[in-house]
Amino acid sequence: MAEDRQDLFRYVVEEFAEDYHEGELQRREFLRRMTLLGGGVVGARVLLTSLGIAGISAAELAQAQTAPPQPDPAKGAGMVDPRDPAIAAKPVTYEANGFTNLAYLARPAGNAPAPGVLVIHENKGLQPHIQDIARRLAKAGYIAMAPDLVSKIGGTQQYIDTAQVSSYLAQTSGDEHIANLQAALAVLKTQPGVQKIGAVGFCFGGGLTWRLSTEAPELAAAVPFYGPAPDAAKVPAIKAAVLGIYGGNDTRINAGIPPLETALKAAGTTYQIKIYDGAGHAFNNDTGQNYVKTAADDAWAQTLAWFDKYLKT
Repeated sequence: MAEDRQDLFRYVVEEFAEDYHEGELQRREFLRRMTLLGGGVVGARVLLTSLGIAGISAAELAQAQTAPPQPDPAKGAGMVDPRDPAIAAKPVTYEANGFTNLAYLARPAGNAPAPGVLVIHENKGLQPHIQDIARRLAKAGYIAMAPDLVSKIGGTQQYIDTAQVSSYLAQTSGDEHIANLQAALAVLKTQPGVQKIGAVGFCFGGGLTWRLSTEAPELAAAVPFYGPAPDAAKVPAIKAAVLGIYGGNDTRINAGIPPLETALKAAGTTYQIKIYDGAGHAFNNDTGQNYVKTAADDAWAQTLAWFDKYLKT
């Protein structure tokens, strides 16, 4: 359990560091996030040392700790209007694992049979972009459900500071996240008309999509976007057909692809790896600074084609 939590924690620490080095996070905001993850100045200095970052004084960290959050980039308008008459989309709640879980559900209008897709968010929680992903899937003929993995502490929308959301997600064990995703799958299965079920996730959620595919044999298809690889020993348990999508410039995550492919081939898993040259981490998010439209458009077309092949047939 401790190792499992550490893997997620380290993923978020390294993602913040990568954003800082690429100029997406101001220095003060990066240090503020290190103090948040480290639980204070002392813990932040330990994290910075582990990242090979030296020369940060305790005074600068203390000042950053009390600084206001750096505003997130302006939110995109979304690609599918929530009022589109071709779909029905709304927030939903359900009781599981001892608390009220929040989620966003989108489906084609009416109750005609359709495959279900679980949508797993990034480390900023259930943001409007992820809700839009669910609506895009509904528009394409799927019943999509995006659970909020921050539900236990009130849900994503309770937090203006997305770094607090990231910190909570990083400090929660993968086992707990998977239990909450399993509960969401159970709810998705009960939706009128749901047939086969798949999953798609992004960044942090891409890693959880890989892991969920090793623990949810009911998944017929999965599409993890630039997610860290699962435990190779668990790869033989994957029953889903998996399409892994990556950005060519995302060296931190891509380092895990060769051993992952070795494990997938040895297990006889149905899979495909798609790497987009010139694109980096989170290139699909049209509300973020790394958005690459050409890569995102093709990746989404590939995603729908994969689901059409393995969920609609």
